Amino acid sequence: MSPFPGASATVSFTSIPTEKDPYHYQPGFGNRFASEALPGTLPVACNTPQRCKYDLVSEQINGTPFVSPRASLLNAWFYRIRPSVAHYKLKRLPKNPDLEANFAIGNERVEFTPQDMGWDAFSLPAPSESVDFIQGLKTIGGHGDPASKEGLAVHMYMANKSMSKKAFCNNDGDMLIIPQEGRLDIQTEFGRMMVRSGELAVIQAGMRFTVTLPDGPSRGYIQEIFGSHYELPELGPVGSNGMAMPRDFETPMASFDIDQSKWEIIVKLTGELFTYEQNHTPFDVVAWHGNYAPYKYALEKFINSATIDRDQSDPSIYCVLTAKSKWPGVALSDFLVFTPKWSVTSNTFRPPYYHRNVATELMGMPYGAWSGSATSLQPGGLTYEPSYMPHGESFERWKEATSMDLQPQRVNEGAMAFMMHISSHVSLTKYALERTGKLQHQPDDFWDDFKGGFMDRLDEVNADLQAAGHAGLGL
Repeated sequence: MSPFPGASATVSFTSIPTEKDPYHYQPGFGNRFASEALPGTLPVACNTPQRCKYDLVSEQINGTPFVSPRASLLNAWFYRIRPSVAHYKLKRLPKNPDLEANFAIGNERVEFTPQDMGWDAFSLPAPSESVDFIQGLKTIGGHGDPASKEGLAVHMYMANKSMSKKAFCNNDGDMLIIPQEGRLDIQTEFGRMMVRSGELAVIQAGMRFTVTLPDGPSRGYIQEIFGSHYELPELGPVGSNGMAMPRDFETPMASFDIDQSKWEIIVKLTGELFTYEQNHTPFDVVAWHGNYAPYKYALEKFINSATIDRDQSDPSIYCVLTAKSKWPGVALSDFLVFTPKWSVTSNTFRPPYYHRNVATELMGMPYGAWSGSATSLQPGGLTYEPSYMPHGESFERWKEATSMDLQPQRVNEGAMAFMMHISSHVSLTKYALERTGKLQHQPDDFWDDFKGGFMDRLDEVNADLQAAGHAGLGL
């Protein structure tokens, strides 16, 4: 035997709690995780033993049909105190006029418009109001509908009260949540996540969760996708390292409550809300395993691959997560993030170039300052640039960018913005168009100063044409 034996691991790696986040997480994206809050509660070699340890109940949740390709199969097994079917009768809640799921042309509650738009920071609830995360959901727009399992919705949430003895289950789709102000303490059936500004969390369809507000009033953004799930984009020529790294995604560890008091569960289906009660907590999962599980990601960890010598890379290099549509090769939505980076390009217009995009772009901002765009963007606000409509920087920003000394510079220092790059036309809700009180109104003469320097150099152009043997401009 060697006199210097090596050390061997006795436990798998989990993250270390911090002052702002007291929870442990398992790292990885798309893994088949396994977690137990009590030793020995995960059964061996059988998902549904005749009798589980401590008389726990086995229960499966899946995010894909049973008969799916192995590579795309998503499911998880719970070992819980009571089955989730143990509840009282379901009741329909009154229609929430600010919550929408149908974005078709025939829906009078939504409107398609080719006009670029922007909203200042959405208002938090007044101190005299009491609004929790579910009550504070406000739909901005979307396309498709959850009944056809194709499309998405974009929401804002503004809340000032923690959910108490209440949980939410979204049967319509997966929710990508981006806090802007105030942390969200999210308890799920899989365990707990603390999510701050600068992080995102994904909670998939069918999962029950509750939200408390440790910092008081909170505001943020949500992209909800129907019939699809988020994936990491392909890396292509970037290679094996770059963009969002799988190891930086964090999935909660099993934890459970034994509360036997009354709970209310809110269910969302095709944008309608339903409720039922049960006489025990929904968060009684003692152990679980599988790959259909919620997760969070710190956007500051994104690895930029945009330090290039000249020209501009496409925005796809900023893609954190993508969701496939039903059309091969076309994304339902790409979620992009703009974090601090170096800009060292030579002989290049450095701000975003003027363009008309087949995709619709909705842009938000967790923190920092964003300047120069024709539509103003501020933390807690939003911009909307519809398919094929021209957009780009203001004249002042263009003038600065075309005359500046192109030295290496840090871009977006102390700031973070994101974009929902949506492949289809997006309709906007009546709430977004009429009731926010935050819709920006661009002056009609905003672009009048942009006369084009070409017109001041017609004599030079005429002389160059004639010198090249061409007819002049006929001035």
